[in-house]
Amino acid sequence: MLTRRGFASCAVCAVTGFIATDASAQGAPPATTAGVTRKILTQMDGPAPGYVTINVEAEIEAGATVARHTHPGIESGYIIEGSLELPIDGQPTKMLKPGDAFQVPVGTPHAGGKPSDKKTTIAITYVLEKGKPLAS
Repeated sequence: MLTRRGFASCAVCAVTGFIATDASAQGAPPATTAGVTRKILTQMDGPAPGYVTINVEAEIEAGATVARHTHPGIESGYIIEGSLELPIDGQPTKMLKPGDAFQVPVGTPHAGGKPSDKKTTIAITYVLEKGKPLAS
């Protein structure tokens, strides 16, 4: 069940499993969420000084959910397979299926809703402020 708590075990920390910095993970790795895995596809500085862009393939196993969290930048995603309920503060909850895309504004609390009955795969791009935690 999704709650307004769960920042410590945030979704994207679970999805990406690292802290975004200028080149690689730094510091102690954050806690991960059972049933959520990730693969960093690319990471590079930009699009402007002080930012980093990270492409990730995330997999959420059947029955897993993603806790409420925020990012210090924009999250853009595309559902490859499976489904995901995406509650974003200030917006109606979205029900996403393969082929659906989404964006989450900077600093906006959101989560990964009701668990799917099969694995969900998402392509995600983050454009974040360098040196800040990926999610909190």
